[in-house]
Amino acid sequence: METADLVLTGGHVHTVDPALPRAEGVAVAGERIVAVGSALDVADWIGPRTRVVDLAGRLLLPGFQDAHVHPTTGGMDLLECDVREHLGRRETLAAIAAYAAAHPEKAWIIGSGWYMGDFENGTPRREDLDAIMADRPAFLPNRDGHSSWVNSRALELAGIDATTPDPPDGRIERDPDGTPTGTLHEGAAALVERLIPSHTDTDWDEAFLAGQAYLHRFGITAWQDAIVTPTTLAIYRRAADSGRLTARVEAALWWERDRGGEQVDEFLAVSRSLPPGLLRANSVKLMLDGVAETFTASMVDPFLDASGEPTTNRGIDFIDPDELRGHVTRLDAAGLQPHFHALGDRAVRNALDAVEAARAANGMTDTRPHLAHIQVVHPDDLPRFAALGAVANAQPLWACHDPQMDVLTIPFLGTERATWQYPFASLLRSGARLAMGSDWSVSTPDPLVEIEVAVNRLLRHPLIDDPAPFLPAERITLEQAIHGFTLGSAYVNHLDDDTGSITVGKLADLAVVDRDLFAPDAGPIGDARVLATFVGGAAVFEDPALG
Repeated sequence: METADLVLTGGHVHTVDPALPRAEGVAVAGERIVAVGSALDVADWIGPRTRVVDLAGRLLLPGFQDAHVHPTTGGMDLLECDVREHLGRRETLAAIAAYAAAHPEKAWIIGSGWYMGDFENGTPRREDLDAIMADRPAFLPNRDGHSSWVNSRALELAGIDATTPDPPDGRIERDPDGTPTGTLHEGAAALVERLIPSHTDTDWDEAFLAGQAYLHRFGITAWQDAIVTPTTLAIYRRAADSGRLTARVEAALWWERDRGGEQVDEFLAVSRSLPPGLLRANSVKLMLDGVAETFTASMVDPFLDASGEPTTNRGIDFIDPDELRGHVTRLDAAGLQPHFHALGDRAVRNALDAVEAARAANGMTDTRPHLAHIQVVHPDDLPRFAALGAVANAQPLWACHDPQMDVLTIPFLGTERATWQYPFASLLRSGARLAMGSDWSVSTPDPLVEIEVAVNRLLRHPLIDDPAPFLPAERITLEQAIHGFTLGSAYVNHLDDDTGSITVGKLADLAVVDRDLFAPDAGPIGDARVLATFVGGAAVFEDPALG
């Protein structure tokens, strides 16, 4: 009898395969799973050269897949002034000051990760950065990348003052007299960003490897990179050519919103240029709107003001909805997957209208369009996901009460519209497919923390004194959340035939979790951690605690 290269046994295997939902062990030969069953079943596959991993009652899952993530820029964030782990305005400023002091050689202080809820109105001011470094320019995007914090020196170098007009795709935060405060929203950040010295190829390669290693630590074996420019694709190509790419990657090629349909042929040429392997580029990222907290999300009805009265602001459509329908129809006809950033309810509707136009023109193709973020979904649009074969790509960590939600979002949406946020359970009940992603480095890439929020609709956080579930009727089950991060995201990535469940014949992309999440005494889901990650049967991460 053939023997296995790897056997994992003595634990709880949650397969995400309805034909055999639970098992005790798995055998792997080469890259593929050859047996799933009881400890006795897999013992028959053990030979003299088989590596045997005693799960010791732990949980084995299919490898997680992140359907919307930014590994290269996330890796660069890890290497620069990353303040994501710092809570509150004072801690954030202290971290920036420590970084600036430790790097006197840097002409610019570049960082990211500040939290809007730590600052009044979600907009930090230039004076705080001036007090740390008046002589050097500073540029720090926030966690979601939709707003950037700069100091006076950066504004001066960019020539931004009270007379500078807002760009069409962004806004300069201002004092009543028009003076820029130091926060630049959306496209306005480019006025400063274009001045920052470019990173070298070596810098980017190091950043990618850091980001890839970080994702593997959380059991992530595959992902869809949500913004892939020619520079990003070159980084991936170098990693693949050198054998350093160890994850399965679908690259979502970036749609330049100041260009038109001529991009479709260019994307198709890129897609066809990649050899078979871990890297593919069959998706196209279309950024439709901004975010609710800065009033740049595209909304059907206007945002409210601080007193609860309607304004005239319905957010920003980054791509004209009429043109979008034509673009998506062409992408779909070329076999390319539309990957939408659609956060406001009008952006969601515009995306679904574009998919509907493509379906009318091309029929039900297998491009698997997906809408990421889906923060506000009008109830009328919920059944359209299933009807159109559009996947809901959820970032579950955001579906909770926190200062960003309670102070900067709900008051400006209003009572009824606030209840339309992150409708995961409603989407599933309507028959929609659900995939999941983190949007790291916007938020943690740890699927276990994200799954906890999806299941409980609350976030355990030091700055939240009395957490309460956020729209608890939209909770989903642990099984549904795991499915979203495994087979659901594998479907989006066109990898579901080979990954996403622990099934004989599929690739051995696996994650070992330190406890059985389904056990009554498992404790909070987010307290669990991944002890090992395997891609095609090869370990890409192992914690010494695995044993």
